[in-house]
Amino acid sequence: MGTKSKVALGAVAGIVVIGVVSANAGGGDDKTSGGGKGPSASSEQKPGAKKDPGKDATGKKAAFSGDGDFQVGTDIQPGTYRTTGNTDDACYWERAKDASGEIDSTLANDNVTGTSYVTVKASDKVFTSNGCHDWEAVDAAAKGTPADSMAGDGGMFKVGVDIAPGTYRSTGNTDDSCYWERAKDSEHALDSILANDNVTGTAVVKISASDAYFKTSGCQDWKKAG
Repeated sequence: MGTKSKVALGAVAGIVVIGVVSANAGGGDDKTSGGGKGPSASSEQKPGAKKDPGKDATGKKAAFSGDGDFQVGTDIQPGTYRTTGNTDDACYWERAKDASGEIDSTLANDNVTGTSYVTVKASDKVFTSNGCHDWEAVDAAAKGTPADSMAGDGGMFKVGVDIAPGTYRSTGNTDDSCYWERAKDSEHALDSILANDNVTGTAVVKISASDAYFKTSGCQDWKKAG
């Protein structure tokens, strides 16, 4: 792919506030959020030199580099991967159904500040990553010591591994808007979102044990309130 500006698609992965699905797994006191903002972040896509991955910021052996275009099934295998974030102004990633580089080939994408998890499916053809730390494979059976607080601009957190379920409170936004999202998986499709909102001021969110991930950007730090 040539050098061009990439913007996270609102239809699949951008900061878009949706109406909460009626049968969400959390079963919490979620609200229908109607007036969200579209994505505003963009990152310049750099030509991807496929360097050999070393170790990521956590010291684990990386699965593949944070810069490059990778053929699924050849360069990388389907699965869930994690990056600890951006090496420059933003980490950009993209799942694509072909290598045309056209906008309609994009299945999901995002501009990341902080940590991100992405599930690459066997039906995907190309995975692109620019400006990211190297990606590590995620062990679905891995256990963690979940925290009861998180950085408000920390990106994605795996529920039950990175953070504990519960009710969290943030004192509000650090920029124009604080965005949060509860997700059932890391495919980053529109139907992956259980609930989300753009917040100005204090925010309170109940994260259920059945949620898979929680995403946050532009917020003040979150602390467990109950």
